[in-house]
Amino acid sequence: MKKFFLVAVLATFAAGSAFAQDASCDAKAVGKDGKPLAGAAKTSFMKKCNHDACETKAVGSDGKKLAGAAKSSFMKKCEAGG
Repeated sequence: MKKFFLVAVLATFAAGSAFAQDASCDAKAVGKDGKPLAGAAKTSFMKKCNHDACETKAVGSDGKKLAGAAKSSFMKKCEAGG
């Protein structure tokens, strides 16, 4: 029962950080002139920003970086926001 509670708490924090990640990337989407990015430039920036944010979180329970199919699966879920 304690494990279930711990997993539920960790899942709640993980979901919260996924939402915060999107907001932080959105706040960073500003051009060199200080104006917010729009259109294709914003889409490209958001994709790269989300990928970079997920890349740093791709760590297994043993503290090592994920690789192969595990990393691909994690990145796909993370970038989708889930």
